[in-house]
Order: sequence, then C-alpha cells, then structure tokens
Amino acid sequence: MVVHKDNGIEQLTKAQVVDIFMGRYITFPNGQKAKAYDLAPKSNDKAQFYKQLVNRSEAQINAYWARLLFSGRSSPPVTVDSPERLVEALAQSPQGIAYIPSHYMTDKLKVVYRFEAL
Repeated sequence: MVVHKDNGIEQLTKAQVVDIFMGRYITFPNGQKAKAYDLAPKSNDKAQFYKQLVNRSEAQINAYWARLLFSGRSSPPVTVDSPERLVEALAQSPQGIAYIPSHYMTDKLKVVYRFEAL
C-alpha cells in the first residue's frame, strides 16, 4: 500500500486499509481525506489484492460495491487502467492511496502497509 510521499501517514494497519478500500471510512486515521485508487477490472494485481485484503473474489467485491452504491452509502475506489497510471495519479494526489507491485515504486511514493508475498 502506497501513498504520496508528502502524505502525513507513515503506517497503516490491515484493518485501516480494509476500512478505506471497503468504503467504511473516507479519511486516514489522522483525519486527512483519503482517496482510494483501484486497478481496472480483471487485473491479476487487483484479484490478488482483494484476495489478500478481505479473502474475496473480484465478483464478490463488485457485488459488495453494487449494494453500497444502490443504498447510496459509499462510492468505490477510483479505477485506473494500469499500474503506471496509478503511480502517476498518486504522484499528483497527496490524499491518494493505492496498491502497486513493488517494482513500480518511485521516490514520489512511500509504503504504508506491505502484504506478504503469495
């Protein structure tokens, strides 16, 4: 999990990442607005992320968001079509948070949570 290098968050717990990516909270623990970014549908990285995060398939995540959207309670993360574009979006968004494979890491980002390799 990475954020913009100037974001005030230094570390998150898995529970905090779940809360942000599942729409339970729209802020970081310090109260700063959080803007979650997601990879495009059918991405292998996206499937692995949600499997590790909440042990759910992409279809289950889509159904979850459909229910929340219908109820008007929350909105899903912003979808970006590639890891490269995700890095670009985060580099321009101090409130952004996303998951990326480690080889996409740049000096414009910082790691706040790390999943164990599968």
